[in-house]
Amino acid sequence: MAADNASSVTEFILAGLTDEPELQMPLFFLFLGFYMVTVVGNLGLITLIGLNSHLHIPMYFFLFNLSFIDFSFSTAIIPKMLMSFVSKKNIISYAGCMTQLFFFCFFVFSESYILSAMAYDRYVAICKPLLYMVTVSSQVCLLLLLGVYGMGILGAVAHTGNILFLTFCSDNLVNHYMCDILPLLELSCNSSYINVLIVFIVVTIGIGVPIVAIFISYGFIISSIFHISSTEGRSKAFSTCSSHIIAVSLFFGSGAFMYLKPPSILPLDQGKVSSLFYTIVVPMFNPLIYSLRNKDVKVALRKTVGRITFS
Repeated sequence: MAADNASSVTEFILAGLTDEPELQMPLFFLFLGFYMVTVVGNLGLITLIGLNSHLHIPMYFFLFNLSFIDFSFSTAIIPKMLMSFVSKKNIISYAGCMTQLFFFCFFVFSESYILSAMAYDRYVAICKPLLYMVTVSSQVCLLLLLGVYGMGILGAVAHTGNILFLTFCSDNLVNHYMCDILPLLELSCNSSYINVLIVFIVVTIGIGVPIVAIFISYGFIISSIFHISSTEGRSKAFSTCSSHIIAVSLFFGSGAFMYLKPPSILPLDQGKVSSLFYTIVVPMFNPLIYSLRNKDVKVALRKTVGRITFS
């Protein structure tokens, strides 16, 4: 059936965010600015963690991978999105659309699971501090990372496979700024409730399982914090989790709002605005959240800037 798709529709046109001509250039420069901040922030955090040996611990190993996912995620989406602001028709080939969909799903699932791995890391650090280096050893970190990217691949294959088995007839205008699942389902000639059900099940696994893991981790963390007698100890424990809580709330909040509501409640045009949060805003804010609220990262930044100035 994928072959039929290729013969009936060989390319798609991405509608973009808006068709208002006067908004095109301001939006182009706005999102170009967002992309530059995202690239500098995430690559900067990756470089800082790589160059500073005192950051070579599990927490920053996961943060390193979160920054890599965020950088790659935004690179899979924003450059093509920017084209819609400066060209009359933002055309993407059928193969290009499926490739973008695959990487979009891969990075969404990977981000969900890396955030849950980071929650587990915080749980061990606060609830079992004496066993931290044994429980979250380098082997455990690598196994968790394999699980993160393994779930990313499974989610991407499931979603892309679901779309590949659909037929696209004459209409090829995708009502979005990227090749996303729901707009492609809406565009297809033969999508059924089975396809929608598959999307719902896969998204529930991709978002639901990490959310449950995060809630369980924070349940234990909160219980452990309340058993800390000193106020200073409690506030220190809360501060180590605050950046992660903000990142989790932003990412899962916008993702759940987009995908876990029936289309009748959330029209696609509103969905485009919602998806801006987890495709553009979250990858941009994550390095800022983790660097501005983190003493270790600030110290590493000062050291690195000092080295560069000295040399």
